Amino acid sequence: MIIDSHCHLDYPKLYERLDDVVKSGEINQVKKLLTICTTLESFEKIKLIINKYKNIYGTFGIHPHETKNYTNIDAKLITNLKSKYDKIIGIGETGLDFYYNHSDKKIQKKLFIEHIKAASELDIPVIVHSRNAENDTYEILKSERKNSNLKILIHCFTGSKSFAKKLLDLNSYISISGIITFKNSKELAHTVSTIPIEKLLVETDSPYLAPLPYRGKPNEPSYIVHTIDKLSQVKNVSKETIIDYTTNNFKKLFNLS
Repeated sequence: MIIDSHCHLDYPKLYERLDDVVKSGEINQVKKLLTICTTLESFEKIKLIINKYKNIYGTFGIHPHETKNYTNIDAKLITNLKSKYDKIIGIGETGLDFYYNHSDKKIQKKLFIEHIKAASELDIPVIVHSRNAENDTYEILKSERKNSNLKILIHCFTGSKSFAKKLLDLNSYISISGIITFKNSKELAHTVSTIPIEKLLVETDSPYLAPLPYRGKPNEPSYIVHTIDKLSQVKNVSKETIIDYTTNNFKKLFNLS
């Protein structure tokens, strides 16, 4: 069984044909999916999805790009929302994106910390987006983790080897997307080769970041097999080993049987 640890099933390109997307995933062993929230509007669709499909779980969070529109979101509101839904098993997508800077850095940091506080209080993982913000991401996670047993999942990791080491020092899990299959991702592949398999998850981030041979097309959960193929080469283990570890790592992190 494969678990797609990060997809956006509420996005139109997937939501409009969701039955087919889920069935196609199942044919390719993708038996569980975690659909990720980015806005309050996104959360409304996610609630519908997790109620309809037994094998799909959800999160609540505000993407760093969107934080300028949700400055009133705080840890108390997040924990109250989560308490109403058993199948909301993570907080995020949250974090920092200084590449695009669609929202002010101070607002991004403020809401990132509020998400972390909620995840700590709820004792569920925080799903972290980090782009061009390695130092700030690490320092915030390190500071907020001091007085808690914070569970951290870094989604779509593309960072440096030193960043990966710092994240592992925080006992983080690290999720790998289809980017690792791209021809210009040799440095990323080398970094991933140094990350313990006990800390790896896999994701599609669909409908984005389709792996080779689908690069440039809308991504979907069934394409995760190509990321697993590449990971097996990078880690020099069988595809079955990658599947076993990434699935068990997900279950351990999210406390699922």
